[in-house]
Amino acid sequence: MAFLRQSRPAPDQIEVVIGRRATFSGNLRSDGSIRLDGTVEGGLIETPGNVLITESARVMVDIQAKTVSIAGVYKGTITAERVELLEGGRLWGAIKVSSFLLDDGAHFQGELLMQGAVDDEPLLMPRPAADTHILVEGGKV
Repeated sequence: MAFLRQSRPAPDQIEVVIGRRATFSGNLRSDGSIRLDGTVEGGLIETPGNVLITESARVMVDIQAKTVSIAGVYKGTITAERVELLEGGRLWGAIKVSSFLLDDGAHFQGELLMQGAVDDEPLLMPRPAADTHILVEGGKV
């Protein structure tokens, strides 16, 4: 009997669970969402779905996912479309996201880089062309 995957799971369907009494170390890839209840240390978690870090979880890995929701303890670098730091959640590290939610009662210490289609420096005036003369009060420069 062959075990062949006929189709990918929906990105929000939980495909992997690391239980409350489990400890995992290493790289984890999944087509579906991942729920972490236990301890995860070292490595990388990659999914086109979501990562849920529950209240009992202690996670120290880098994460690449669509959405990461943190109610437990997290330390590392997250690259995602959205990160939700929920009440009671604690996060130390770097976050690269398009959308970030910080609940009351959550703790965040680190770097937040919002990504998107926004000018890098929208408040700076554009530079004039090199051959442009700039008029200054009292004459030409």
